[in-house]
Amino acid sequence: MRLANRPLRLAACATVALLAAAVGCAPQDESPGGPRAAGKGEQSCDRGKLATVADGKLTVGTDKPAYAPWFQDDDPASGKGFESAVAYAVARQLGYGKGAVRWRTVPFNNAFAPGQKTFDFDLNQISISAARKRAVTFSSGYYDVRQAVTALKGSRAAHAKSIAALRHLKLGAQVGSTSLDVINDTVRPDQPPAVFQKNDLTKSALKNGQVDAILTDLPTAFYITSAEVKDAEVVGQFAATGADKEQFGLVLDKESRITGCVTAAVDALRKDGTLAALEKKWLTDAVSVPVLK
Repeated sequence: MRLANRPLRLAACATVALLAAAVGCAPQDESPGGPRAAGKGEQSCDRGKLATVADGKLTVGTDKPAYAPWFQDDDPASGKGFESAVAYAVARQLGYGKGAVRWRTVPFNNAFAPGQKTFDFDLNQISISAARKRAVTFSSGYYDVRQAVTALKGSRAAHAKSIAALRHLKLGAQVGSTSLDVINDTVRPDQPPAVFQKNDLTKSALKNGQVDAILTDLPTAFYITSAEVKDAEVVGQFAATGADKEQFGLVLDKESRITGCVTAAVDALRKDGTLAALEKKWLTDAVSVPVLK
């Protein structure tokens, strides 16, 4: 979306109204990703010709560092890692080759904060939620999420078999994350959780004994224990609850004119098996991790 589009569209609507033109400014269609998605008369989904931030380019945001297994070697542009691969798959579906994709560093919390965006979409393990939809819009989900607990081997936290057993522990999570929401809303611990700006700080707190356990999404927990904190283990995962399972979605500007097109691309990749294949390639199977109840 060009940054000057909003006032120009409003002016165009006023002009059309004054001239009583037959076509008018069509109302925008709703889409699974949120309100004000691409609508009739506003934006077609012609391949490679969307109303993007930069003409002929697709600008994708994510945080730095870009963590594995979502990205590899802190290089979003490599196409390696689940979210990097998803970004390029969506780009291809929209008609943009790898050379037409440019990456922009966007801190995690900034991606879904109110205000105009400098990216076409952002992906950074950001879960779709009603609260976030008040500031941004989302595509349909590209990954079904489970939250997990990680603790040092042999510790009291490592022996937790239930949610109740976690309540007396010092827990940590990244600020603004659904992991932190699970601590506050599901675990409801006796003491306030430790909140960290970055996941790197969360992992360091676990290694240094500042917290008893940390919460992250399950693939991140697997990566932490296999490559970063090798004396830690995944203690358990939380069950999906309610009709609306937690999903990661692509984040778009609240006023984005391409949300419908991006959602259609994600839906096509889910339908043709691309998302499942990428998940199998880049993310670890979770079957062996016990569910905490």
